Amino acid sequence: MISNNGKVAIVLEGGAMKALYSSGVLDVFLEEGIAADALIGVSAGALFGVNYKTRQPGRAIRYNLKYIDDPRYFGLKSLIKTGDIMSKDFAFYTVPSKLDIIDSETFRQTPEEFYCVVANMNTGKAEYIKIDDLDVMRQSEALRASGSLPYLSRPVEVDGQLYLDGGSIDSIPLAKTLEMGFEKIIVILTKHRSFVRGKDSGLLPKLFYGKKYPEFARALSCRNAEYTKQFELVWKLEKEGRIFVFSPSENIEMSRVEKDKAKLQAMYDLGIKDAHDSLEALKEYLEK
Repeated sequence: MISNNGKVAIVLEGGAMKALYSSGVLDVFLEEGIAADALIGVSAGALFGVNYKTRQPGRAIRYNLKYIDDPRYFGLKSLIKTGDIMSKDFAFYTVPSKLDIIDSETFRQTPEEFYCVVANMNTGKAEYIKIDDLDVMRQSEALRASGSLPYLSRPVEVDGQLYLDGGSIDSIPLAKTLEMGFEKIIVILTKHRSFVRGKDSGLLPKLFYGKKYPEFARALSCRNAEYTKQFELVWKLEKEGRIFVFSPSENIEMSRVEKDKAKLQAMYDLGIKDAHDSLEALKEYLEK
């Protein structure tokens, strides 16, 4: 792996199936020996990002293309039947343990620290849970919580606390990564540089979560404004040369629950293309 001067972290934005872009970028990192000391992933960024630490390039796009149309995996049928748009049993346990097996042993042995971001339903704050072992139920449930979308998933219990998608509170955990003291930071976004968030509305969060989880509802109602601040911070620090950013060079229109296989493949392929196009600049950033 390419040696780096100073501790290096990779920040992985979520965005549901848009995070296949990040998978493409990370697969090129594996191919080219781009090393990091830590990964901090949100939602699908965390779910797909584990394949970097397990050294399994191509796995995320492979199982998503294979099972995206399977009602046991993802979709309205699962939502109606279980309360989760992504099936707990099939998507999070059957696929990685039996059908497209994740390499838990390699995950334990590879040196990178791995954190997933979750949203605490009671406090309305983001938490950053370190994942050391995918076979430990508490940790696999924390990972599942990070990818459990508000409104479309049931809260996930970990150590007596209820959690949902970390992107509800901290969509781009750059500030947290800076706080952790990393000297070099690679941020992999899933949205084009031109992306603009709409205005916030507190109505839906209040209707869904206001009575039982008022702090979470309050935080969720400010999500768009907070995201805009985070997005602006990314470009500010990039301009200052403090971080290195990957962002889709083409604006591929995708929904959060996209099932069009051509679009999924295109997003992944774009990540590969953009990573190759920026490879020399990235190496220069890491080595200087």
